[in-house]
Formats: sequence, structure tokens, C-alpha cells
Amino acid sequence: MSATPLWKGRLSGALDADFAAINASIDVDRRLWPQDVRTNRAYLKALMRAGLVTAAEGAAIERALDAVARDLAAGAVAFKGELEDIHMQIESELAARAGECAGKIHTGRSRNDQVATDLRLFAKEQAGRVIAELIALARALVARAAETRDVIMPAYTHLQRAQPVLLAHWFLAYAEMCLRDIARFAFARQQADALPLGLGACTGAPFAIDREFLARELGFARLCRNSLDGVSDRDFIVDYLAAAAGLFTHLSRLAEDLILWSSAEFAFVELAEPLSTGSSMMPQKRNPDSLELARGKAGRVFGNLMAMLTVLKGLPLAYNRDLQEDKAPLFDSTDAALGVLPVVRKVVATLAVRKERCAAALDGGWIEATAVADYLTRKGVPFRDAHKTVGAIVRDLAAAGRTFADLAPEEWRAYAPQLDAGVARAIAMEAIIAARDGIGGTAPSAVAREIERLGAELAALEAQEDK
Repeated sequence: MSATPLWKGRLSGALDADFAAINASIDVDRRLWPQDVRTNRAYLKALMRAGLVTAAEGAAIERALDAVARDLAAGAVAFKGELEDIHMQIESELAARAGECAGKIHTGRSRNDQVATDLRLFAKEQAGRVIAELIALARALVARAAETRDVIMPAYTHLQRAQPVLLAHWFLAYAEMCLRDIARFAFARQQADALPLGLGACTGAPFAIDREFLARELGFARLCRNSLDGVSDRDFIVDYLAAAAGLFTHLSRLAEDLILWSSAEFAFVELAEPLSTGSSMMPQKRNPDSLELARGKAGRVFGNLMAMLTVLKGLPLAYNRDLQEDKAPLFDSTDAALGVLPVVRKVVATLAVRKERCAAALDGGWIEATAVADYLTRKGVPFRDAHKTVGAIVRDLAAAGRTFADLAPEEWRAYAPQLDAGVARAIAMEAIIAARDGIGGTAPSAVAREIERLGAELAALEAQEDK
């Protein structure tokens, strides 16, 4: 086969050069060659089973496919822009090696069902890789939680000190987000797990192609059941990109926390040197660029989801060339996830925690205030009344530049007779933490239970992914 588009026949002459430049997608979709080789192998078998390709022809095409795959893996194939895409490129390479019989491999098949199959294979494979990286990140977070169960720091609301919390509880919060991200990528993978191959251009194949055989060969759980929908459906890409957007929302939040905490104003943590950079001008700088890049890539990943939704929103059934734009967002979000996740995991695993700075941040902000109100509530005071009383105490302390620790027993009782000698013990940081021992709380006992639960859940996920 010469370097001529498959569709030449109805049309004659060369394409306009400017149009040809945007018509070709080989620079983007060439990375689908492993999936396209797999699709070709399976389809060749189906054609032979249907009696549309002889055993001798099949053997020749199979040998040619082996050679093409080796050359592609070695980077020994010169991609031709005039062949437009990876599918035509591979078919041209087959013809060069197997001769005229290679043209039979496209019997009953369209690039429409072919590319949809390649993309679904790619999405399934990459979702599995992202899930594996998410499990690894979650394990790192759980491991750090186990190491930091004795570190108490402020929890923040509105970026203001709110209540004391174990740093371990913070690590586990992001482990929970990882579990949700895993579920979303698993859903995207499940949505991609339907085979469109054998649907032809838009109405089904006119030959006896065994699509259930194709599904088994390619590892698909089910078949696309409608030809119009199957060749034009890209919902699975939307689901994948939505999962990626959710993931980067979480990664960006984690990065933001650690960027703040690594500043001199907080100094709760310090990034390892291999994951930090310096300044070209200021010798003293130690910048958390690894986290800033993770945070920054969120914008691109969000944009990829919006780009795909916008491409799809007005398309009539069935296939339209607009769908050529489906690959770049998918590839870009995949690369971003698989590039950033190992870096964030390493940041978490090597993060130095400054326990004394975390403890110092508990002082001076009346962070015990809610515990004082809780103490009054346990003494029978309605919470709203307790809240008002403690608010008055904090107002007076703030005006005088004092803290709860400065209050003498008689001063406590002057605000409320229920504020007896026990209040000082109740508002110690360890006591405040220990009181929150219910499911989801920050008490050491609750955190220990969650570390065990998450470890078991991650082990089950790993076993499931290994099947």
C-alpha cells in the first residue's frame, strides 16, 4: 500500500495543504500503537473464524503484525503525515510486509469502531495504572499517620485556628480522598469496559463477525449494544477526565496545605531537599516547587474535562471528525496524573515534621474555647448559653492579652459556677483530643482504628487489582 489515505476513491487530487495539516492526527494518536496492534490481532482472528481471511493469508498478516510491532517498539517506523493516523500507518506497514492480502484486515471494519476500541483499551489500562499509584499514595499517607500519632496541631477553619487535632488525622483525611479517587477511576474503567469493535462505521458489520469472541480476545466485559452509540460514545473519556479532575482537586488541596505549612510563618513541615528547589537570585530560598507544580497542573486537567464536554455537547449521531479532539485531553490528563502522583507520594513519605512548631501554634489563640463550652454542657448548661459564656471569656482575655491558662479558679467561677477545678484538666490538649473518640474523631484510639481499617481496605484493593 502506498502512502495514500484509505478513503481515496471517491475523491481525487491532493488535499489543501493547510487542511491536511489539521486533518492528520498521527502526531497525537501514534501513542495508541500498542492498542491498535492488539485490536488488529484480535480482528484478524475474527476474520479468519468468519472465513473472510484464509489460514495462509492470516499467517502472513500475523507475521507482518509481529514485525510492525517490533519496529514500532524500537522507534524504527517513519510516520507519514499523509496517512493521517496510527490506524492507516499500521495498515500501510502491514501491506509493505504482507502484500495485497493485508488489505483484507479492514473487511467490515471502520476507523470509527477501531479507534473507539483503541481508546477504550487505553483508558482501561491507564485507569489501572492511576489506581495503583493512588493506592501507593494512600499507603504512604497511612504510614505517616502511624508515625505522627503523638503530634498535636491546630485544625483550621477559614484558615483560622479552630480546635486541636492530631497530625495523623490530617494524613488520614487525604487517604480518604484517595479512596474516593480510586473509586472514580474504577468507575471510569468499568465504563470503558465495553467493546465497540465489529460495529463498522455506524450501522454494524455486514459480515458474520463474532463480537463476543472479540470481547474475550481483547478482555472486554461486555459489548456496546447499539452501533450508532458505540462508535460515537466518548462518555467513558468524560468519566475518566472527571476522575482526573477530582484527583487534582485533592492533590491541589494537599499541596496547598503543605506549601503553607512549609513557610516560615508556619514551619510545621520541611520538604526533603530532592523535592525542593532554590532561587536563581536569593541564596536563602528553599522553594516547594514540587507541590506548586502539582497544584498548577490542576488547571490543565480541569480544562481537559471542559474541552471534552464542549466537543461532545452538540454532535449529531453517529461519528463526527470532531472526535479527533478526544485524544489530547485524555493523554494529557493521564500524563499529569502518572507524573504527579509519584512526586506527591515521595513528598509525603520524606516530609520532616516539626513537632515543636505544631505544638507552639496551639498557644495563644484560645483554641480550647470549644472544650470550655463542652465542659459547661456536660454540667447541664444548654450549649447556646455555654457558647455565649465562653465567648465573653475570650473577649475579656483578648482585651487583656491573656489566655485560659492565666485564669485563676475564682475567675473561672465568676463567669459560671459550673466552671470548677475540673475545667483546667478538661481543656488540656491531650484531654480535648482524647474526648473525640467516636468514629471519625481525632482521638488516638479513633485514629488507631482508622489506620487499621484503611490498611485492610488498601490491602483488599491491591489484591483486587492484582487479579
